[in-house]
Amino acid sequence: MDRFVIRNPKSHKIQDNKGKPKSKGQATLHSLKRVVVLEDIKRWKCILELPNQTTENLTDALSQLKKKIPSEEVIRSTKIGEAVENLQIHSDQKVSELAKEVHTQWETFIREKRCKPTIEVRCDAATEKLRGNARRMLSDILGNEAGDSLAECIEREVFHQSSRLINVHYRKTVRALVFALKHKPEIRAQVKDGHLPVNQLVQSHKK
Repeated sequence: MDRFVIRNPKSHKIQDNKGKPKSKGQATLHSLKRVVVLEDIKRWKCILELPNQTTENLTDALSQLKKKIPSEEVIRSTKIGEAVENLQIHSDQKVSELAKEVHTQWETFIREKRCKPTIEVRCDAATEKLRGNARRMLSDILGNEAGDSLAECIEREVFHQSSRLINVHYRKTVRALVFALKHKPEIRAQVKDGHLPVNQLVQSHKK
């Protein structure tokens, strides 16, 4: 999807202070505020809801969410609205204020422009099936009730760092993580108690 770009018409070129045409560059489809990638929404939701999450990861996810305006249907179906709303009372002031900004921005836009269409980008069924298998393997190793949500966060981070593709890097990284979490209890413990953030775990095992 990133190959599709939005180009300004040639008749609307921007000029510099010398009157010469000035290049503004190109905007990728994903950079547009009303283009909502459901995978990104679900990944950010995982980050916001994961226990023992770092303040840095929370503020980064909220900052990314602030750049997007999901439809009311997406906010409700993914429950991303609830995740953002819950952080409005977070103990860290920066996190709580950013969550309030995101919540207010979405609420205002939906109230004023409820009928405006949204472009939603989804994964195909075959991709979701393969990803589901990866999550189950990770969940089996992590165990307990938190295993499913943590496994989902790990898998979504792998997918994100693999450029949203089920490619050789994705498969090798999943295998490396399964091996590490299964045979290295110290890593498994650090991930489960939040001392090793998911993004750092994936980055350190990226193939």
